[in-house]
Amino acid sequence: MSYHNPNTPPRKSATFDDYTLAEIRRAAATGIYDIRGAGTKRKVPHFDDLLFLGASISRYPLEGYREKCDTSVVLGTRFAKKPIYLKTPITIAGMSFGALSGNAKEALGRGATIAGTSTTTGDGGMTDEERGHSQTLVYQYLPSRYGMNPKDLRRADAIEVVVGQGAKPGGGGMLLGQKISDRVANMRNLPKGIDQRSACRHPDWTGPDDLEIKILELREITNWEKPIYIKVGGARPYYDTALAVKAGADVVVLDGMQGGTAATQDVFIENVGMPTLACIRPAVQALQDLGMHRKVQLIISGGIRSGADVAKALALGADAVAIGTASLVAIGDNDPKWEEEYQKLGTTAGAYDDWHEGKDPAGITTQDPELMKRLDPVLAGRRLANYLKVMTLEAQTIARACGHNRLHNLEPEDLVALTMEAAAMAQVPLAGTNWYPGKAGF
Repeated sequence: MSYHNPNTPPRKSATFDDYTLAEIRRAAATGIYDIRGAGTKRKVPHFDDLLFLGASISRYPLEGYREKCDTSVVLGTRFAKKPIYLKTPITIAGMSFGALSGNAKEALGRGATIAGTSTTTGDGGMTDEERGHSQTLVYQYLPSRYGMNPKDLRRADAIEVVVGQGAKPGGGGMLLGQKISDRVANMRNLPKGIDQRSACRHPDWTGPDDLEIKILELREITNWEKPIYIKVGGARPYYDTALAVKAGADVVVLDGMQGGTAATQDVFIENVGMPTLACIRPAVQALQDLGMHRKVQLIISGGIRSGADVAKALALGADAVAIGTASLVAIGDNDPKWEEEYQKLGTTAGAYDDWHEGKDPAGITTQDPELMKRLDPVLAGRRLANYLKVMTLEAQTIARACGHNRLHNLEPEDLVALTMEAAAMAQVPLAGTNWYPGKAGF
């Protein structure tokens, strides 16, 4: 006979928590899996688990804002005739016209241009507004080939061949019919209003040897002028980076599982891939083993939020970072001022559950003409530029405190980890020790 103390509250299962139970009931009632946007919502080791060691006696700090701290970076120096020069190593990740409104894409271009950095087209092709307001525009070349044409390849400043994405490595994307307007349908050569799924692999190559041929084709189309990026999802970063380099990439873009997506299966977002923090060091090791570190540039994306995150990524060996979700927040996405309307959609500001629905009250992840009017691309572009400026200043502040006059002089020796997991992933010592799990000699 069991006895339950009435003064003790009932104990719920950690395995079958309220969300899990609700999902089981939803799946049982509907027979379909859940689709949503954004990145993983589960907690994984991240940049917050690292700390910088500021200078004191053993290292000499630089004085505040008085002493120079260079933030510039050049991407595509390996083969391209016209590498890209950026004033800040913070770039805007690929997000498609279709997933985002035309005004949102214009705002991203405006903000990136003011800040002296690049933005990226995403799946779905290049709009004239985006090209017109982006000083430096990277053109994504995806398995779907939506909107792809030689003219736009030549109009771009760089080409990013997308092999995988952090939210769904090995999986394709989705664009629900309510976001396929006349213009989106025309650009993608799709029927209006019909759900579409982007392919998970390129139709004309099956491995790194074919990728090398594809890169050569793109170089010939663009007269060897444009840097060629290869973007991979964070799954096997050492081998994927090595194979991208051997195929002839100028730049490798590595996207961790905190990276977002406009829409895919929730089970993919939460259970496939690796944390961004776990991806960086293996990729850097691959570049070092091939003698290509800093010769082939490494861009890290997936959950970058602040100048501290930027500085930590660079200290671990990256050359630049890309932001997606954070840039949308900067221009006004999921703003609490629209909370009442988010509630009507069955979500809340900050949940990012609405991206695939096409009913975004902020006018960003929508093709609804009336909702789109809510986003002023000029004002939104200024907000993004302000955010990029703050992030850059934050990263500079940290670099100076560590005694460096250039962001890219930050190094793993400037870092310690707060947890065993972060120490192992970043391969930096656990705070207060000179050890991390797996360190040679221990």
